[in-house]
Amino acid sequence: MKVLANDGLDQSGIDALAEKGFEVITAKVPQEFLVDYINEHKIRTLLVRSATQVRKDIIDGCPSIEIIGRGGVGMDNIDVAYAREKGIHVINTPSASSESVAELVFAHLFSGARFLQDSNRKMPLVGDTEFAGLKKAYAAGIELRGKTIGIVGMGRIGQEVARIALGLGMRVVAADNNVGKASIKVKFYNNQFINVDIETEPLQDVLKHSDFITLHVPAQKDGYMIGKNEFEIMKNGVAVVNCSRGGVIDEAALIEALDSGKVKFAGLDVFINEPTPSKEILNHSKISLTPHTGASTLEAQDRIGLSLAEQISSILQIQ
Repeated sequence: MKVLANDGLDQSGIDALAEKGFEVITAKVPQEFLVDYINEHKIRTLLVRSATQVRKDIIDGCPSIEIIGRGGVGMDNIDVAYAREKGIHVINTPSASSESVAELVFAHLFSGARFLQDSNRKMPLVGDTEFAGLKKAYAAGIELRGKTIGIVGMGRIGQEVARIALGLGMRVVAADNNVGKASIKVKFYNNQFINVDIETEPLQDVLKHSDFITLHVPAQKDGYMIGKNEFEIMKNGVAVVNCSRGGVIDEAALIEALDSGKVKFAGLDVFINEPTPSKEILNHSKISLTPHTGASTLEAQDRIGLSLAEQISSILQIQ
């Protein structure tokens, strides 16, 4: 029973599958050779992350596939409905990386709030000659405590962002067409906890009242969720973070808003033209940048691998 983990798999997942008798192949097969490789090796399970596209050509061309697994939340790189019509199981790991993505949101927020994205570039270059000038330039940092964070999308990741924000003493508002109210359990180190109910609001209200806005929504099929009109609704000096999907934000409108001062700073983990983001985005001094690493922590990869192994074994009824 062969499993092709085309975008890689954590060792914990490989070991768990091997214990059940699976042969796990982690060779990275180029997209154009994938059908031939799967058929030649009689692959029964194809595991991907965000790089490999599993479209109708692969589904139709690979009759041996019984399971398609996505290590992560979003499955926009898989033709899910079509695969299921063909009797193929499609699985993912929706909760395994929530904490990791949420923590990266705050890494970007803290970075922008204290100019780390710019000071980390300039200190190595001129820190020894322009120290006083840089100190003055970065003296207007802001605190997150007491500010309002607007969460667009209150799924698992959005709710994890809310937990961290509440722990920091922030006011949380949220927008989600599919969630009316979310009950957030904030746990503390000594087993104490508090429950906070957050009722979602219309998107325009969240944009209007938030000091920080973070996006946790699927890829958009009908244009940008945040474009020029949405930026105009926001507070002056707002900050925006996108750790969801490229294309949720109009990057040209974002740069215009940053240059005008409407947006104080932005944090981006995802981009329109991955894996080749625009130079204008990459070189902007007000943008904190990461290369789509939201779920890339050791802990998340461990949880993803074990979750996929458990689901595959259950589907194929291997004890």
